[in-house]
Amino acid sequence: MLESLSSPWHWSNTRPRSSKKLAAVSGRGKVKNALDECSHQARTRDGQLDVFCLFCTNRDMRTFLIIVPEGGLLFEPTGIADILVRAGRLKSKGVYEELYQVIIATSQPHRVVQGASGLNLLADYRLADLDPELERDTIMIVGRGSSEEESVCIADWIRHAAPKARRIVSVCGGALLLARTGLLDGRQATTHWRLLDTLQSLFPRVKVQKGPIFVRDGPLWTSAGASSGFDLTLALVEDDHGFALARDVAQDLVLFLRRPGGQSQFSRYLLNQAKTPGPIRDLQSWILENVADDLSVANLADRVAMSPRNFTRVFTRETGTPPARYVEEARLDAARQRLEQSTEGIEQIAVTTGFGNGLNLRRVFERNLKITPTEYRERFCSHQLA
Repeated sequence: MLESLSSPWHWSNTRPRSSKKLAAVSGRGKVKNALDECSHQARTRDGQLDVFCLFCTNRDMRTFLIIVPEGGLLFEPTGIADILVRAGRLKSKGVYEELYQVIIATSQPHRVVQGASGLNLLADYRLADLDPELERDTIMIVGRGSSEEESVCIADWIRHAAPKARRIVSVCGGALLLARTGLLDGRQATTHWRLLDTLQSLFPRVKVQKGPIFVRDGPLWTSAGASSGFDLTLALVEDDHGFALARDVAQDLVLFLRRPGGQSQFSRYLLNQAKTPGPIRDLQSWILENVADDLSVANLADRVAMSPRNFTRVFTRETGTPPARYVEEARLDAARQRLEQSTEGIEQIAVTTGFGNGLNLRRVFERNLKITPTEYRERFCSHQLA
């Protein structure tokens, strides 16, 4: 799985040979015909014409460049590569067919990528050695990098390479690097739930989607954090080779082909605290401790001696969130904790967290997390309670 550095050719003993080319040279006297079909005039290490030209070999596969910044989660690029390779094996029912030419590149001045775990990944190439003007099927960026210099380097390279690529993909914080290029301006995109607000504030022209596991907008695909890159990669396989193959890969690797719910089910609401100490911040703390009480705007305003209208304006200004929304998020977070850590029934949890009844609780869960309270408990409850 290699790509040219200074030349578009590779020595014949360093790359896989496609079934088409093998067929062309399998019979006596057919080598000349195969050479005549190739206009690239590739040569082997000893200077002889090489029928296994990289360009011709690539007719049978899709080039898939994965850019891996420093300090990320290494299971993302390695897992994605495994999905693509497994697709080739399952496509031909046991006889390996290379559907994707997977190439790992690093933005570092060397080929070793250090992951967040301290483990290292040996990349195929340094990004600086790859020509952005070459045509590629897919360019994927996983992670956002560990420094400003690295982020600028990757974004510049992608900006130059994008016109020659069929599609551009980001996983997790890679959307921030993709946004730097301007390619996401006016387009829908997503990223890890912790970075959604950062993406929106730094790049206001991006239409940030907070719920989906992944988003496609034309030739640009973006996914949420960490393992959601696997969901996106399965969707790419389905887009390229059909539903049946993507389903087979998902089943073989024990993955969801369609993960139930969106990424919101994994997130924790980072309830915004008032910018300065005072009555609003004190009120927020009181809300968190009394989610079962009557938390209407009128009652909350009365607690801080304000009119409802003025209270709504001040609370929103201080926290960035309207009071009604803050109350719902606080109650939802309390309900999630009880579902995770207790054996209380749904109706009891609904009452003790201020939703009144199970129907209201279910509606809030489905609206915000895209799953029911029962489904949430099944996925996230303590194993000691399961």
